[in-house]
Amino acid sequence: MGDKLSVAVLGSTGLVGQRFVQLLHDHPWFELEVLTASERSVGLKYGEAVHWVWSDGPPESVSDLRVASTSYESVKDVDVVFSALPSSVARDVEVELARRGKVVVSNASPLRMEPDVPLVNPEVNWDHLRLVEVQRERRGWRGFVAKNPNCTTAILTLTLKPLLDEYGIARVRVATMQALSGAGYRGVYSMDILDNIVPYIKEEEEKVHRETRKILGKLSGDGVDPLPIGVAASCHRVPVLEGHLEAVFVELRERPSSLDEVIEVLRRFRGRPQELGLPTAPERPVVVRTELDRPQPRLDRDVGRGMSVVVGRVRWSEASDRELKYLALGSNTVRGAAGAAVLIAELLVAEGYI
Repeated sequence: MGDKLSVAVLGSTGLVGQRFVQLLHDHPWFELEVLTASERSVGLKYGEAVHWVWSDGPPESVSDLRVASTSYESVKDVDVVFSALPSSVARDVEVELARRGKVVVSNASPLRMEPDVPLVNPEVNWDHLRLVEVQRERRGWRGFVAKNPNCTTAILTLTLKPLLDEYGIARVRVATMQALSGAGYRGVYSMDILDNIVPYIKEEEEKVHRETRKILGKLSGDGVDPLPIGVAASCHRVPVLEGHLEAVFVELRERPSSLDEVIEVLRRFRGRPQELGLPTAPERPVVVRTELDRPQPRLDRDVGRGMSVVVGRVRWSEASDRELKYLALGSNTVRGAAGAAVLIAELLVAEGYI
């Protein structure tokens, strides 16, 4: 590319906002120019306003940027707006920005299931970005909103896509062990999670069911026909800082000839981001480990700079001769959040939507 596109991050001091800052501060295509946060941080230098939780502290190149208010006036001159806003405020802000001409790529859950809003896991359903044209025409917006998936769904669907393409899928069941960072910095009190597992995450199971079927569905007219399969999830919060581990059970429509064949299908999977050589795309979206005790969050969450999903313990289920079992591990704040959003923006540029 020639000149870089200017970008803003809304909600830049939260856990996912910080991941956006990490990924964007030295990006080859994007210039990080605006950081917004809540009113109590407005006017402070970013390095003063943020309680940095990741390694090495905030990047020096943005530490002296003054935090702006989350408003159209703050971002009116940037090309792309990344949203890490809380769900409670995201809808109104993002709709207003899109209506007034901004390109918004959002990690927040509101609007994900709207028929004309692309919900994209870049290697899986990049073609759904065509919905931005439908969205603009239908809503009369000059800009548009594109969404990345729920973190659990992003990890899951990246492993399901190669199996769907090769064998077809009849049913999916998944039990998740989800990291604390998925709930935000103050999301789970220490007395609730230390020496404990919380077997409930509000609305998570419903998101996995709905979003998986939309992401794996097909474009049809002005929307998406969801993949007509059963998806069942049981979601649990565990005392791990980062990295969601998922136990996946997939009933295939065609039985593979061997587990080695399945492993090869997963390993060779590539998507549009790899074809285009996009900056944030991992070389291998799905990495397969053959050790009996992998993947593990502490050891495997950073594979592919956090953008790869690591699969292990691929085996047949006892329940059916067409059901596979495996473990999938991914970074919930990178592949499951900020990294997926940045990769969506790169696709939007490469495909001519920006």
